[in-house]
Order: sequence, then C-alpha cells, then structure tokens
Amino acid sequence: MSTTVHKGKIAKYENLKIEIYSSREAAGEAAANATAEALREIATTRKSFGVIFATGASQLATLAALSRIDQLPWGQVQGFNMDDYVGLPADHPASFHGYLHDELPQRGQMKSFMEVDGTSSDIDKMCLDYAGALCAADPQLCLLGIGENGHLAFNDPAEANFNDPFDVRTVHLDQICRRQQAAEGWFKTYQEVPELAVTLTIPALFRVPRLIISMPGKRKASIIRRTVEEPISTACPSTILRTHPDATVYLDEESAAEITDLASTS
Repeated sequence: MSTTVHKGKIAKYENLKIEIYSSREAAGEAAANATAEALREIATTRKSFGVIFATGASQLATLAALSRIDQLPWGQVQGFNMDDYVGLPADHPASFHGYLHDELPQRGQMKSFMEVDGTSSDIDKMCLDYAGALCAADPQLCLLGIGENGHLAFNDPAEANFNDPFDVRTVHLDQICRRQQAAEGWFKTYQEVPELAVTLTIPALFRVPRLIISMPGKRKASIIRRTVEEPISTACPSTILRTHPDATVYLDEESAAEITDLASTS
C-alpha cells in the first residue's frame, strides 16, 4: 500500500527545506513517502546501505505511515539507531530498544540492525565498535528530529561540537532535554531521566547525504523558529541544518506556528 498526500506549503532557509502540512498525520505521511522514495532510489545503485533511525514522539506518525508502504527494499538496509541512555534497562518503558521493536517492525526485514547499547559494561569500547560498524555501512539516509533545546540526536547545546573528532560518544543531558523526555511521557519525572547518554555526533550525522526530519506538535514551534532564524551556532545545534545539502523538515501547522517569515519557494 502507498500513501498519497497533498503537497504542503514549501519554504527554504539557506539549504534547509521545510514542508508544512495540515496535521501531524499528513506531515508523517509526507515524510514516510519521502523516505520510501529515497529507499527505492538508493537500492537501485547499492546492494546494501546504512539507514539511521531516530526514536521519540516526533517519529511516531512517520514510522506508522512508513509501515503502511509495501514493497520497500528493507532486505538491503543495514539499520542503526542514533542514540540511547546509559544504564537504562532494555525493558524500561522509555528504552529505545523497546521503542524500535514496537514502532519499527521493518527491522525484522532488514539485512541487519545494530543498536546503541547503553547497558554495555564497556561504554567506550561499545562507542568505538558502533562507530566502526556505522562507517562500514556508509549510511545514505537518516530519519531524525530536533529536541526542544535544538539538539540533534543527543547533542545538547553544551555538548554539541560541529567539528567533533568522534562519531559516537557519551554526553551529559541537560535539564531541558530531560524535562522534554518526561513531558512526552517516557518518564514520570525529569529526575528519573538518565543524565548520561550515548549519541552519534553531528559530524557523523552530517556525512549522511539525505536527512528527513519529522517535527510535529506545538511543543516544537519555538525551536523550529530558532532553527531557521538564529545565527548558526552550538547555542542552538539545529541551526547547522541550514548548511546540509539535502535536509527536509516536515511540520504540521502547530509546529510551524512561530515561523514569522515563510521564505516560500512555491
């Protein structure tokens, strides 16, 4: 089954493309259709290729719509997730392991799927091994979101480094990030959110040729405005998206509500 979505409003800020749809579901379907198109295109030239998947509330509509699209080349995909908490048991309700099992059923059809293991007894070695596997897979597509503090993956403002020498490393999560995780219902209180996480770094994400960014909901309106309006800096890491050669953000009307100047291209 394929999904059909009417084209949304399109805007562009430097290199960053933005598409705005009437609802969370419509934005998710548009992002899923773009993902499906990319997967088919990449599969024509590569026997196998890496794809990076984000977790979190922002991805739910996109992943749900993607699961309704048939005949995609999942057997050629080497899947990776982009981050995870340190020390959080795999059976915890907020576990990214459980999220991916529930929300990404296609992982069972993939050639392989490798997860960040935040419960490893040797986190440093795990980071090196994960970075090596990621590099070998040469990811061609990444599905991601943007945090309320502008983080990409778990690169919060105090930790973000646009020239990070590492591809995968541990980071401290700031209070805004931790409060977001609680507000979205993954934890009862922000104090329960682990303070440490493992994340792909911004250079690792930016080596991926195509980024598909899902950002629905009113909680994301402020950071979307900051992403397109503020100077590019690690004070708001997502501003760096304006320099990526092929990144598209899919919004609903709620998340687009604070954009004051839609630089329309259509």
